[in-house]
Amino acid sequence: MLLLVASAAGAQVSGEATYVFNTYAFLVWGAFIMWMCAGFTMLEAGSVRTKNASVICLKNIGLYSIAGIAYYAIGYNLMYVDVSGWIGSITPFFEASADEMALLGGDADKTAAVMGSGYSEMSSWFFQMTFVATTASIVSGALAERVKLWSFLVFTAVLTAVIYPIVGAWTWGGGWLKELGFQDFAGSTIVHSTGGWAALAGIIMVGARRNKFRSDGSVKATPPSNVPIVTLGVFILWMGWFGFNGGSQLALGGASDATAMANLLINTNLGAAAGVVAALALSRPLLGRVDLLAVLNGALGGLVGVTAGPDLVGHHWALLIGAIGGVVTVAGMRLLERMKLDDVVGAVPVHLFAGIWGTLAVCIAAGGNFVNQLIGIVAVGVFVFGISMLLWWVLEKTMGVRVSAEVEELGQDMAELGIESYPEFILMPDEDDMQAAKAAQESVGS
Repeated sequence: MLLLVASAAGAQVSGEATYVFNTYAFLVWGAFIMWMCAGFTMLEAGSVRTKNASVICLKNIGLYSIAGIAYYAIGYNLMYVDVSGWIGSITPFFEASADEMALLGGDADKTAAVMGSGYSEMSSWFFQMTFVATTASIVSGALAERVKLWSFLVFTAVLTAVIYPIVGAWTWGGGWLKELGFQDFAGSTIVHSTGGWAALAGIIMVGARRNKFRSDGSVKATPPSNVPIVTLGVFILWMGWFGFNGGSQLALGGASDATAMANLLINTNLGAAAGVVAALALSRPLLGRVDLLAVLNGALGGLVGVTAGPDLVGHHWALLIGAIGGVVTVAGMRLLERMKLDDVVGAVPVHLFAGIWGTLAVCIAAGGNFVNQLIGIVAVGVFVFGISMLLWWVLEKTMGVRVSAEVEELGQDMAELGIESYPEFILMPDEDDMQAAKAAQESVGS
């Protein structure tokens, strides 16, 4: 619809029309990305056992809300305002420009001044806020079924208020990595690897689910409770990625922007499709069977891989990058199992491993500087992983990060929320079991 209106407006659009198109694009693509939270929720809720599905839903709506408030209170200014090379402003609370506020108040004389920026600053904040929520969602699924709800939410607040914004200040905010020449168009490293490093730290500190790994080193199967819901979640994420990569064009004010956005969406779709096909081909020889969950993660790995440079590569390169992203993801899932690292949804292979691949692929496909890309990957990894390990350690010493064995056995839904996601299929525990689990949880937290 936007393109039809733009065509009717002619080859040259006015400054006000450019402002309107750019602002509207930020808002629409931001809404697409916000909908990715629903995708993560479905992916995670379907991947866990039924006794933990409701708490997954609570975690995801909670993390989205906390991320928005944290980014409003601290994160945005730290990431984008007066960035000195390492961090931005520590002044609290995002504020729109005085001209925008005056225009909202009815001062039409401020129209020209507002148009000069090319888009509403408030629309930019909304768009960027949805990215930070995505980073937190990555951590949620990896630690499902054993991490304490409140410990996770506290971690989310710090991740979205401080850790992610500092990484963003180094790059998109114009800091030292941007000046170095580091390239990451839509966030293979900035968003996805940041979430992946934070998730890996959590996996190490929280530990695996009880009895996930047997004494002989074999892995106990914990099949997902609802495979169709997982599949729906991946389709929602795939759709949301069009906003993720398309919106990162940051403009829709003319023919060149519209054409670039079309190219971005094609490359995004090709990357995901190639990830699916590659994972499908690899799953039987590597995993011993055609694994639907590996194929679904292959789609996500392809999407993450192509996210670093969809603006720079041709369509054939998008296919290759996405396919290798799918391969990296499937191989990464097997690697984590061998290392006895329990990642419930495959978040680390999808977002960290494929994110690293995508960031390096910019060098291969578009002539980026390998050293600069490697410096960015290592710098973000050392910072995010180090701070996350420290934060998880502090949470362990203060609040505890893992539920009790009784709660894990009973399920967090009944133990913490007192409900079941699928009550018609569940033999409800008796009151004594619930009281024992509650008492054990309180004793662990004390």
